[in-house]
Amino acid sequence: MSIEFVSLDNIQEIARQYGYWAVFIGIALENTGIPIPGETITITGGFLAGSGELKYWLVLVSAIAGAVLGDNFGYWIGRVGGWQFLLRAGKVFRIQEVQMELAREQFSKNAAKAVFFGRFVTLLRIFAGPMAGIAQMPYKQFLWCNLGGAALWSLIIVTISYFLGRLVSLQQIVQWITEFGVAALLLIVLFLLIPVLWEYSQKKLSAKKSNF
Repeated sequence: MSIEFVSLDNIQEIARQYGYWAVFIGIALENTGIPIPGETITITGGFLAGSGELKYWLVLVSAIAGAVLGDNFGYWIGRVGGWQFLLRAGKVFRIQEVQMELAREQFSKNAAKAVFFGRFVTLLRIFAGPMAGIAQMPYKQFLWCNLGGAALWSLIIVTISYFLGRLVSLQQIVQWITEFGVAALLLIVLFLLIPVLWEYSQKKLSAKKSNF
């Protein structure tokens, strides 16, 4: 999910005009943590490769390079100042620091999976890099997970768009991939939220018992 302030027709025109640079910059900015439609631009690049307007391998390389670079920027932004930013935001939304700390600990336990598979999940693709930095994930581990995830995600997205583009419309491809990302997001939220809420409730229960 991203801020779809540009129509699909306009995205297609941008991809036609700027080609591989549009794919590279679009997914790089999205992976940095900026909610622009980088995935849609990448899908469009694969679609145009299927119609012969772009070359498949160059679209693929552009997507991988942009995803790796963007996530690296996001990681270091998160590592340098991300936690303090979250704490300030938490105060605005009245989220207790202990709850945020539990969420960070939960993310840390699954950081490698989040970075590797996060590109397939709506929103997590945008925030996985910064969150890995906030969680102080070791950079070497992040780098390999980032590279592997970027290569796998780019290969699947560009290849699906390349072949399906010969059978269905670009809009249909974008819709299918977006729906998959949203479904994956809901599953991830349940997976992460239930343990955090359980642990928080147990700590509050223990605190109450200790007061008696």
